Amino acid sequence: MKMKNSSRFFENKDCEYYPCHEGLAECNCMFCYCPLYGKEACPGTPRYIEYNGIQIKDCSDCTYPHRPESYDVIMRLL
Repeated sequence: MKMKNSSRFFENKDCEYYPCHEGLAECNCMFCYCPLYGKEACPGTPRYIEYNGIQIKDCSDCTYPHRPESYDVIMRLL
């Protein structure tokens, strides 16, 4: 699914961190910092790590917010 820059999708290939995840044909930069981070139940694939007895949500390997087809679900959850 080829997308072009719009109100639902943009790709910032000039970003120093682009691509932030390998293996994506297209990387939607709209949700660079995932707005679902604070949600306990999110549709992505976070892992949880323990640090000093505290559970921390680690989304560094999750590509869910960067996939173009995830936009509608993220907007509904917000």
